[in-house]
Amino acid sequence: MMFGARLQAAMAERGPLCVGIDPHDHLLDAWGLPRTAAGVREFSLRTVSQLAGSVAAVKPQSAFYEQYGSAGIAVLEETLAACRDQGLISVLDVKRGDIGSTMGAYARAYLDPASTLAADSITVSAYLGFGALEPAFELAEAHDRGVFVLALTSNPEGAEIQHAGREQSMPGFGDSVAGSIVAQVAARNAEARPGRFGLVVGATIGSAARELGFEPTACNGPILAPGVGAQGAGIDELIEVFGADAIASDQILATTSRAVLSAGPDGVRAAAQALNESLTQVR
Repeated sequence: MMFGARLQAAMAERGPLCVGIDPHDHLLDAWGLPRTAAGVREFSLRTVSQLAGSVAAVKPQSAFYEQYGSAGIAVLEETLAACRDQGLISVLDVKRGDIGSTMGAYARAYLDPASTLAADSITVSAYLGFGALEPAFELAEAHDRGVFVLALTSNPEGAEIQHAGREQSMPGFGDSVAGSIVAQVAARNAEARPGRFGLVVGATIGSAARELGFEPTACNGPILAPGVGAQGAGIDELIEVFGADAIASDQILATTSRAVLSAGPDGVRAAAQALNESLTQVR
Protein backbone atom coordinates (compact mmCIF):
# COMPACT_ATOMS: atom_id res chain seq x y z
CA MET A 1 0.00 0.00 0.00
CA MET A 2 1.42 3.41 -0.99
CA PHE A 3 2.06 6.01 1.70
CA GLY A 4 -1.00 8.10 0.81
CA ALA A 5 -3.29 5.07 1.03
CA ARG A 6 -1.61 3.87 4.25
CA LEU A 7 -2.13 7.24 5.88
CA GLN A 8 -5.73 7.48 4.71
CA ALA A 9 -6.46 3.99 6.05
CA ALA A 10 -4.93 4.90 9.43
CA MET A 11 -7.06 8.06 9.54
CA ALA A 12 -10.20 6.13 8.68
CA GLU A 13 -9.47 3.66 11.48
CA ARG A 14 -8.08 5.96 14.19
CA GLY A 15 -9.38 9.42 13.32
CA PRO A 16 -7.83 12.44 11.58
CA LEU A 17 -5.61 13.62 14.44
CA CYS A 18 -1.82 13.88 14.33
CA VAL A 19 -0.08 14.78 17.60
CA GLY A 20 3.14 16.76 17.47
CA ILE A 21 5.90 15.59 19.80
CA ASP A 22 7.31 18.96 20.80
CA PRO A 23 9.27 18.74 24.07
CA HIS A 24 9.22 22.44 24.94
CA ASP A 25 11.02 23.42 28.13
CA HIS A 26 7.76 24.38 29.82
CA LEU A 27 6.26 20.97 29.02
CA LEU A 28 9.31 19.15 30.39
CA ASP A 29 8.92 21.23 33.55
CA ALA A 30 5.20 20.42 33.78
CA TRP A 31 5.92 16.72 33.38
CA GLY A 32 8.56 16.85 36.12
CA LEU A 33 11.36 16.05 33.69
CA PRO A 34 14.80 17.66 33.36
CA ARG A 35 15.64 19.95 30.44
CA THR A 36 18.12 17.44 29.08
CA ALA A 37 18.31 14.79 26.38
CA ALA A 38 17.33 12.25 29.05
CA GLY A 39 14.23 14.30 29.86
CA VAL A 40 13.32 14.56 26.19
CA ARG A 41 13.75 10.79 25.85
CA GLU A 42 11.35 10.07 28.69
CA PHE A 43 8.87 12.65 27.37
CA SER A 44 8.97 11.27 23.82
CA LEU A 45 8.74 7.57 24.64
CA ARG A 46 5.89 8.15 27.12
CA THR A 47 4.02 10.13 24.48
CA VAL A 48 4.45 7.43 21.83
CA SER A 49 3.34 4.74 24.28
CA GLN A 50 0.25 6.75 25.29
CA LEU A 51 -0.76 7.48 21.69
CA ALA A 52 -0.28 3.99 20.22
CA GLY A 53 -3.55 2.81 18.73
CA SER A 54 -5.28 6.13 19.47
CA VAL A 55 -4.21 8.41 16.60
CA ALA A 56 -3.21 8.02 12.98
CA ALA A 57 0.17 9.73 13.18
CA VAL A 58 2.66 11.62 15.31
CA LYS A 59 4.92 14.50 14.29
CA PRO A 60 8.25 14.77 16.14
CA GLN A 61 9.75 18.25 15.73
CA SER A 62 13.41 17.69 14.92
CA ALA A 63 14.62 21.02 16.32
CA PHE A 64 13.71 20.08 19.89
CA TYR A 65 16.04 17.09 19.61
CA GLU A 66 18.82 18.75 17.63
CA GLN A 67 19.32 21.37 20.35
CA TYR A 68 20.81 18.67 22.59
CA GLY A 69 23.44 17.67 20.04
CA SER A 70 24.36 14.05 19.41
CA ALA A 71 22.50 12.89 22.54
CA GLY A 72 19.32 14.56 21.25
CA ILE A 73 19.69 13.01 17.79
CA ALA A 74 20.06 9.60 19.46
CA VAL A 75 16.78 10.25 21.26
CA LEU A 76 15.13 11.17 17.96
CA GLU A 77 16.34 7.90 16.46
CA GLU A 78 14.88 6.00 19.41
CA THR A 79 11.60 7.91 19.15
CA LEU A 80 11.21 7.10 15.45
CA ALA A 81 11.98 3.43 16.17
CA ALA A 82 9.31 3.44 18.90
CA CYS A 83 6.79 4.86 16.40
CA ARG A 84 7.54 1.99 14.02
CA ASP A 85 7.25 -0.58 16.82
CA GLN A 86 3.91 0.87 17.96
CA GLY A 87 2.44 1.11 14.45
CA LEU A 88 2.27 4.92 14.46
CA ILE A 89 2.91 6.74 11.18
CA SER A 90 5.67 9.29 11.71
CA VAL A 91 5.78 12.73 10.14
CA LEU A 92 9.24 14.06 10.92
CA ASP A 93 9.05 17.84 10.95
CA VAL A 94 12.43 18.89 9.55
CA LYS A 95 11.39 21.43 6.89
CA ARG A 96 14.49 20.74 4.83
CA GLY A 97 14.93 22.40 1.46
CA ASP A 98 18.29 22.71 -0.26
CA ILE A 99 19.88 22.08 -3.65
CA GLY A 100 21.80 19.34 -5.40
CA SER A 101 23.88 16.90 -3.39
CA THR A 102 22.94 18.62 -0.13
CA MET A 103 19.25 17.90 -0.66
CA GLY A 104 20.21 14.36 -1.63
CA ALA A 105 22.01 13.92 1.69
CA TYR A 106 18.99 15.24 3.61
CA ALA A 107 16.75 12.85 1.69
CA ARG A 108 18.96 9.87 2.51
CA ALA A 109 19.05 10.86 6.17
CA TYR A 110 15.27 10.93 6.57
CA LEU A 111 13.76 8.78 3.80
CA ASP A 112 16.19 5.90 3.23
CA PRO A 113 15.26 2.87 5.38
CA ALA A 114 18.98 2.24 5.89
CA SER A 115 19.19 5.43 7.96
CA THR A 116 18.52 5.36 11.70
CA LEU A 117 16.69 8.67 11.24
CA ALA A 118 14.31 7.36 8.58
CA ALA A 119 10.67 8.38 9.06
CA ASP A 120 7.47 7.46 7.25
CA SER A 121 7.30 11.04 5.94
CA ILE A 122 8.95 14.43 6.29
CA THR A 123 8.16 18.11 5.80
CA VAL A 124 10.12 20.08 3.19
CA SER A 125 10.34 23.67 1.95
CA ALA A 126 10.21 24.46 -1.76
CA TYR A 127 11.43 28.03 -1.56
CA LEU A 128 14.76 27.26 -3.23
CA GLY A 129 12.67 26.03 -6.14
CA PHE A 130 10.28 23.09 -6.32
CA GLY A 131 12.65 21.19 -8.61
CA ALA A 132 15.38 21.30 -5.96
CA LEU A 133 13.30 18.82 -3.93
CA GLU A 134 13.65 16.10 -6.57
CA PRO A 135 16.03 13.93 -4.47
CA ALA A 136 13.40 13.74 -1.72
CA PHE A 137 10.64 12.88 -4.18
CA GLU A 138 12.78 10.18 -5.81
CA LEU A 139 13.66 8.48 -2.53
CA ALA A 140 10.08 8.72 -1.30
CA GLU A 141 8.93 6.93 -4.44
CA ALA A 142 11.67 4.32 -4.17
CA HIS A 143 10.96 3.50 -0.52
CA ASP A 144 7.23 4.27 -0.25
CA ARG A 145 7.62 7.31 2.00
CA GLY A 146 5.68 10.55 2.13
CA VAL A 147 6.70 14.17 1.61
CA PHE A 148 4.68 17.18 2.82
CA VAL A 149 5.59 20.43 1.02
CA LEU A 150 5.04 23.76 2.77
CA ALA A 151 2.36 25.68 0.88
CA LEU A 152 0.30 28.03 3.05
CA THR A 153 1.67 28.35 6.56
CA SER A 154 -0.02 30.11 9.45
CA ASN A 155 2.86 32.43 10.42
CA PRO A 156 2.15 36.02 9.28
CA GLU A 157 5.61 36.40 7.72
CA GLY A 158 4.93 33.60 5.25
CA ALA A 159 2.33 35.57 3.33
CA GLU A 160 4.85 37.89 1.65
CA ILE A 161 6.21 34.94 -0.35
CA GLN A 162 3.37 32.42 -0.35
CA HIS A 163 0.63 34.89 -1.34
CA ALA A 164 2.74 36.67 -3.95
CA GLY A 165 1.09 36.70 -7.37
CA ARG A 166 2.21 35.03 -10.56
CA GLU A 167 1.17 35.86 -14.10
CA GLN A 168 -0.30 32.44 -14.85
CA SER A 169 -3.58 31.50 -13.18
CA MET A 170 -4.50 27.81 -12.90
CA PRO A 171 -8.06 26.65 -12.15
CA GLY A 172 -8.11 25.04 -8.72
CA PHE A 173 -4.73 26.48 -7.82
CA GLY A 174 -5.01 30.26 -8.25
CA ASP A 175 -2.19 32.52 -9.37
CA SER A 176 -0.05 32.70 -6.22
CA VAL A 177 3.35 31.19 -5.42
CA ALA A 178 1.57 28.80 -3.04
CA GLY A 179 -0.79 27.85 -5.87
CA SER A 180 2.18 26.94 -8.04
CA ILE A 181 3.47 24.62 -5.32
CA VAL A 182 0.05 22.98 -4.99
CA ALA A 183 -0.13 22.48 -8.75
CA GLN A 184 3.29 20.83 -8.86
CA VAL A 185 2.42 18.51 -5.97
CA ALA A 186 -0.77 17.57 -7.82
CA ALA A 187 1.29 16.75 -10.91
CA ARG A 188 3.50 14.44 -8.84
CA ASN A 189 0.34 12.68 -7.60
CA ALA A 190 -1.22 12.34 -11.04
CA GLU A 191 -0.83 8.56 -11.23
CA ALA A 192 -2.20 7.70 -7.78
CA ARG A 193 -5.05 8.83 -5.58
CA PRO A 194 -4.41 9.46 -2.83
CA GLY A 195 -0.83 10.31 -3.71
CA ARG A 196 2.18 10.03 -1.43
CA PHE A 197 3.01 13.72 -1.78
CA GLY A 198 1.12 16.21 0.36
CA LEU A 199 0.98 19.80 1.52
CA VAL A 200 1.35 21.74 4.74
CA VAL A 201 -1.52 24.23 5.06
CA GLY A 202 -2.11 25.97 8.39
CA ALA A 203 -5.45 25.36 10.06
CA THR A 204 -5.54 28.98 11.27
CA ILE A 205 -5.21 30.81 7.93
CA GLY A 206 -8.95 31.51 7.74
CA SER A 207 -10.24 32.57 4.35
CA ALA A 208 -6.78 33.02 2.79
CA ALA A 209 -6.83 29.70 0.92
CA ARG A 210 -10.23 30.40 -0.61
CA GLU A 211 -9.27 33.97 -1.55
CA LEU A 212 -6.14 32.66 -3.30
CA GLY A 213 -8.21 30.19 -5.31
CA PHE A 214 -6.87 27.06 -3.60
CA GLU A 215 -9.08 23.97 -3.62
CA PRO A 216 -7.85 21.30 -1.13
CA THR A 217 -8.89 18.34 -3.26
CA ALA A 218 -6.80 19.65 -6.16
CA CYS A 219 -3.52 18.29 -4.79
CA ASN A 220 -4.75 14.66 -4.83
CA GLY A 221 -2.78 13.99 -1.64
CA PRO A 222 -2.86 14.41 2.14
CA ILE A 223 -2.77 17.82 3.77
CA LEU A 224 -1.00 18.34 7.10
CA ALA A 225 -2.91 21.04 8.97
CA PRO A 226 -1.04 22.34 12.05
CA GLY A 227 -2.66 24.74 14.47
CA VAL A 228 -5.49 22.71 16.01
CA GLY A 229 -6.14 23.23 19.70
CA ALA A 230 -3.91 25.66 21.58
CA GLN A 231 -3.18 27.71 18.44
CA GLY A 232 -6.87 28.40 17.98
CA ALA A 233 -8.22 26.09 15.29
CA GLY A 234 -11.19 23.81 15.90
CA ILE A 235 -13.85 22.24 13.71
CA ASP A 236 -15.23 25.58 12.48
CA GLU A 237 -11.78 26.83 11.49
CA LEU A 238 -10.92 23.57 9.70
CA ILE A 239 -14.14 23.76 7.71
CA GLU A 240 -13.47 27.41 6.83
CA VAL A 241 -10.01 26.60 5.47
CA PHE A 242 -10.59 23.20 3.85
CA GLY A 243 -14.33 22.60 3.55
CA ALA A 244 -16.26 19.73 5.09
CA ASP A 245 -15.81 17.45 2.06
CA ALA A 246 -12.01 17.36 2.34
CA ILE A 247 -12.20 16.65 6.07
CA ALA A 248 -14.85 13.95 5.68
CA SER A 249 -12.76 12.19 3.02
CA ASP A 250 -9.80 11.73 5.40
CA GLN A 251 -7.60 14.07 3.41
CA ILE A 252 -6.89 16.55 6.23
CA LEU A 253 -4.46 15.39 8.92
CA ALA A 254 -5.29 17.83 11.71
CA THR A 255 -2.24 18.47 13.87
CA THR A 256 -2.02 19.53 17.49
CA SER A 257 0.69 19.52 20.13
CA ARG A 258 0.15 21.52 23.31
CA ALA A 259 -3.59 20.79 23.49
CA VAL A 260 -2.70 17.13 24.09
CA LEU A 261 0.76 17.27 25.67
CA SER A 262 -0.30 19.78 28.34
CA ALA A 263 -2.59 17.08 29.76
CA GLY A 264 0.49 15.57 31.38
CA PRO A 265 2.17 12.18 31.10
CA ASP A 266 -0.91 10.28 32.27
CA GLY A 267 -3.47 12.34 30.36
CA VAL A 268 -2.10 12.30 26.81
CA ARG A 269 -4.21 9.38 25.59
CA ALA A 270 -7.48 10.74 26.98
CA ALA A 271 -6.82 14.25 25.65
CA ALA A 272 -5.97 12.90 22.19
CA GLN A 273 -9.05 10.68 22.11
CA ALA A 274 -11.36 13.54 23.12
CA LEU A 275 -9.98 15.86 20.44
CA ASN A 276 -10.03 13.07 17.86
CA GLU A 277 -13.70 12.35 18.60
CA SER A 278 -14.62 16.01 18.15
CA LEU A 279 -12.88 16.09 14.77
CA THR A 280 -14.57 12.93 13.53
CA GLN A 281 -17.96 14.61 13.98
CA VAL A 282 -17.36 16.35 10.65
CA ARG A 283 -17.59 12.97 8.92
